[in-house]
Amino acid sequence: MKELIKIREAQENDTGIILEFIKELAVYEKLLHEVTADESLLKKTLFDTEYAKVLIAEYDGEPAGMALYFHSYSTFLGKPGIYLEDLYVKEKFRGKGLGKGLLKKLAEICDENDFGRLEWSVLDWNKPSIDFYESLGADSQDEWIKYRVTGDTLKKLSE
Repeated sequence: MKELIKIREAQENDTGIILEFIKELAVYEKLLHEVTADESLLKKTLFDTEYAKVLIAEYDGEPAGMALYFHSYSTFLGKPGIYLEDLYVKEKFRGKGLGKGLLKKLAEICDENDFGRLEWSVLDWNKPSIDFYESLGADSQDEWIKYRVTGDTLKKLSE
C-alpha cells in the first residue's frame, strides 16, 4: 500500500504553494491584511539566502501543509534550536496526522543535530491548536511576554 503522508523539504518550485499556505493561515488567524509577502520575496528569503526553511506535508501526493522554521539559539543551554514560525495544514487534511508528522520531522532534525529545543507560539484564542500541542506533551510558556517592533517603529529604533 502506498504511504499517504510524505514530509519533504520545500524546493524553489514550491514557492507558490508556500505563499498560498501563508495566506490561508492568515485568513484563519484573521490577519490577511498583514500579509505583504509575495513569491519573489519568499524565493529570495527562503531559497537564495535561506533565512528560514520549509517542510511540505503531502497527502496522497497533494501539498497539504507546511512547517516554516528557522534556527534559534539558547544561551542557557549553549545550543541551537528550532523556532517554528508557522505550522499549517489545509482544513480538508486536518486530523490525518500531517501536523504531528511535521512536528515529528522537526523533532528529528533537532535530535540529529543535538539541538536543545523546539519552540513556537500560538494565539491564545486558538483552542484547537493549543489542545493539539498539549496532546503531544508541549508545555506552554505563560511566564514569557512576547514583544515585537515592526514598520515605522522598527525604522525609528534603527536611527
